Amino acid sequence: MIKVHLSRIMGEERINIADLSRLTGLHRNGIAKLYNEETDGVKFDTLNRICEVLDCEIQDIIEFIKDEK
Repeated sequence: MIKVHLSRIMGEERINIADLSRLTGLHRNGIAKLYNEETDGVKFDTLNRICEVLDCEIQDIIEFIKDEK
């Protein structure tokens, strides 16, 4: 399972979706889907822009959790 921590990071940085969209040049809907963990994929360029603006690492945003069998 992939867990997205974008909402937590954005809360800690006190930045909203509109601000992140403006700062990264990414579309608000795409950020909102990632924020709400409603996406089934993300481009490397998107992660790069978000990491640059939020001054974080990819592993801060995305976490891999092994499925229990």
